[in-house]
Amino acid sequence: MIADIGGRQFAWGSRTYVMGIVNVTPDSFSGDGLGDDRAAAVAQGLRMVQEGADMVDVGGESTRPGHVPINVAEEISRTEDVVRRLSRESRVPVSIDTYKLEVAEAAVAAGATMLNDVWGLTRSPAMAELAARHGCALVLMHNQDGTEYAGDLMEEIKRFLRASVAIATQAGVPPERIMIDPGIGFGKTAEQNWEVMRRLHELRDLGQPVLIGTSRKSFIGKLLDLPVTERMEGTAATVTAAILRGADIVRVHDVREMMRVVRVADRMR
Repeated sequence: MIADIGGRQFAWGSRTYVMGIVNVTPDSFSGDGLGDDRAAAVAQGLRMVQEGADMVDVGGESTRPGHVPINVAEEISRTEDVVRRLSRESRVPVSIDTYKLEVAEAAVAAGATMLNDVWGLTRSPAMAELAARHGCALVLMHNQDGTEYAGDLMEEIKRFLRASVAIATQAGVPPERIMIDPGIGFGKTAEQNWEVMRRLHELRDLGQPVLIGTSRKSFIGKLLDLPVTERMEGTAATVTAAILRGADIVRVHDVREMMRVVRVADRMR
């Protein structure tokens, strides 16, 4: 399955692709939020591309537990120019990390060719129509309020993602442009995150490219009893495990180091 995203070809299954994270926020859980420094955000994104990132994901609102929501105007103000400059100055697809239609519309107008929705179109189903209209790719993530599941964890995640994919395809988004993300750290306890990691291969049943985001997350920190600044090795281990279980894209903060991990894991796979 081959997808054209932002003028670049992505052959799913041929190798693992790397998405670099650019947080234009003052309160990112990972400690890398750049606040209102748009120039620093652009420089970070361009450095990630130089280090090998296949795409960059720009976010203007933290999604960490306990985050303070911001309004649409503020989110657009943080992200619009960063997306525009990265789209112009790099040759990789630029993604906007948002679940708000208005923010996504502004980002697409600024050059974004991917929409990364942490609520899997459940908050803004019209984002699917936006993606279809402009030829954008979609990342659909599983999410929920709370950590209680009515049935088997992975079956519930798959049920949610099937419904999200159905919304996207019915809106006209080609299947090869729809990626699914099990949502590590979202609506899950630390142990549930580890279960998702162990059973990640089960997502292949849905027939979509799989994106995984474990970088620096708290389930690693809890296991190792380490702060966010010391989770590089733990992240590398989860990236390797995810690739060996079929991940197509890994979303990371430390592109240079994780590119090396990906090359080794791909060789093993």
